[in-house]
Amino acid sequence: MNVKEKIKKIDKGSLKNARFNVILKRGAWFLASLVLSVSTVIGGCCPFAVSLICVSSRKNFLFSTVGAGLGYMIFCSGNDAIRYFSATIIACLGTLAINIFNTKKEAYLPMLVAFLSVFTTGIVMNLKTGAVIGQYALVFGEAVLAMGSSYFFFKGVNCNMKRLKFKALPVADLTCLLISFSTLLSSLCVINIKGFAPARMIAAAIMLIAIRFGSKKWGLIISICLGFSVGISGENSLFLLGAYAFSALAAGLFTSVSSLSVGACFVFSMAFFAVASGEGALALCTVLESFGGALILVLLPEGARYKINEFFESGADIAPDGSLRQSLVVRLRFASSALSQVSESVRDVREKINEMGRTEPMESELRMVAADQFFSISDMLADLAFEFDEAELFDYKAAGKIRRMLGEYDIYPENISVIVDKFNRTRVEISAPSKTHGLDSPRIKAEIEKICGRYFEKSRTNYSGKSQMVSIIERANYKMDFGFAQYCAEGKLCGDTIKMINDGRGHMIFIISDGMGKGGRAALDGAMGAGLLSKLLSAGFGFDSSLKVVNSALLVKSSEESLATLDCACVDLFNGKCEFYKAGAPKSYVLKNNSLSKCELSSMPAGILRGIEFAKRTTVLNVGDEIIMMSDGITDLGGILDEFIKVNDKVTSNERAQAILDFALEHGDSRHRDDMSVIVARLIKD
Repeated sequence: MNVKEKIKKIDKGSLKNARFNVILKRGAWFLASLVLSVSTVIGGCCPFAVSLICVSSRKNFLFSTVGAGLGYMIFCSGNDAIRYFSATIIACLGTLAINIFNTKKEAYLPMLVAFLSVFTTGIVMNLKTGAVIGQYALVFGEAVLAMGSSYFFFKGVNCNMKRLKFKALPVADLTCLLISFSTLLSSLCVINIKGFAPARMIAAAIMLIAIRFGSKKWGLIISICLGFSVGISGENSLFLLGAYAFSALAAGLFTSVSSLSVGACFVFSMAFFAVASGEGALALCTVLESFGGALILVLLPEGARYKINEFFESGADIAPDGSLRQSLVVRLRFASSALSQVSESVRDVREKINEMGRTEPMESELRMVAADQFFSISDMLADLAFEFDEAELFDYKAAGKIRRMLGEYDIYPENISVIVDKFNRTRVEISAPSKTHGLDSPRIKAEIEKICGRYFEKSRTNYSGKSQMVSIIERANYKMDFGFAQYCAEGKLCGDTIKMINDGRGHMIFIISDGMGKGGRAALDGAMGAGLLSKLLSAGFGFDSSLKVVNSALLVKSSEESLATLDCACVDLFNGKCEFYKAGAPKSYVLKNNSLSKCELSSMPAGILRGIEFAKRTTVLNVGDEIIMMSDGITDLGGILDEFIKVNDKVTSNERAQAILDFALEHGDSRHRDDMSVIVARLIKD
């Protein structure tokens, strides 16, 4: 068999499986609506099949309509058959209109259609038969029941079935799914052998399995859902509402003992309620059904027990959301990604240089630089270790609440960390597949603020391959009003590069990188220096370790000398602390109440020698204080520039930056003019 024949055979097999799945799904809708048409509650009401029609999709609503119509015609009689068949037709037309005109999946429209279908047909039938007031009230109650059932069916049908795990599925969705299943199961209770209903025995087995292999909480939720659905099916079965719930609660006390103990406790408790109810044959059948469910639990084979444990996913082998181990793994993955991006950037730059004809090797220097990389990586990991050391606690409860909240919006992240540092500042980090949408919406931020009891800044997202990291930090006390201006001395490319970033941890960072010379070559060096440094700082690395990587990258990118100055200012937006980091950069200015101070530090630019370090200085800013950073094309003016900067005209930061640049252009030497850049940043109240 050749390759083409194999491909055709595979395609035919896939097509056959796809057709079978379609037939299976549509057959399931038909059978579900047929079974639900049998389900009745106290008063002879049976609106559940109508509710199912209203939540059916465009491809399935005809099948659910046929199943419901056929069921009502077979299992109902007289006026009831006519009434419910009419309600089925109205629900079908309403669902068709919803599927045609409404593209959004919202619950209120199916609920409205279900209510109107049951209510209008009931009113018309009562008017025709001359019913009394009580029957009108019964019709209204039945319409409300249909509306509520359609909500449960809607949520159950539209929950993310691929993530059907008790750990991940939101409680609201899980409850709706369980009520939908319970309603379907209670419909099968009409099938009985002298009062003994296999469906109720299956219900008892499900409750006991949930208690034994899931948890007491989920066992109780399932027992309440099943008790409600089975109990309202008739007046003589109302006692099951409390019997199932209490028996499940009592059986949960023996989960640590054995399956036999759980089953025995459940049977004895159900026997007590059965005797107290005084229902005679039904009470005896209830005890036998409970015994049958307990027998199923005890006789479960080992393979089935393993599968059930896996389904419930107790989480014994999974670290809790926000645990130190999980958070560390996530951060290190992003750190690894940042390093690979650095490598790719260097490779791309070297290729561009090679295209320009500069391909001479620097083997000895490359070996030494490669050795330096091990130290750089060590420093980076030390930075991450320091950051985790600052974390005072990981709020597991808040992380769990955020996960459940996101599940309500059909968002299922890989990891959630709620970190409170030693300064009592809260940071939320959410990692998810890059295709996940909605994590940065204002509504999600507002929900997280409610859960954590704090106000947060707008979220910021970092992408790395197939993953994204969304960081939301607590709103700081201050913010920066900043502006910048630039001048190109040669052509359209400026040899200076400006970067302004918020690192997602309450710091605002300003960077000016000045490449050697003018024009395209200088622009390349400056962009590489500022770009790599900003990426590494955003990934969570410190200034010193990031400088080593940038320096190594500039050293190896070409055979010719390649250097760039790095001028950085990092402002803590919680307390106003400002740290200057300079590598070959000119002086900066700090303006406080018209008092001007200089920050002038001696250091080497990146890209000349191995082992360079930042020169550092720290100051504290108050509200209204300014920092002014400039490239050497402006600072060369000297004293006249100092006098000009002292004059504070109360203009915006952008206007002030442009005024400084204009002053430098006016008073500088036009024959030997260099690229010029200036940043003005003012601390203001948030």
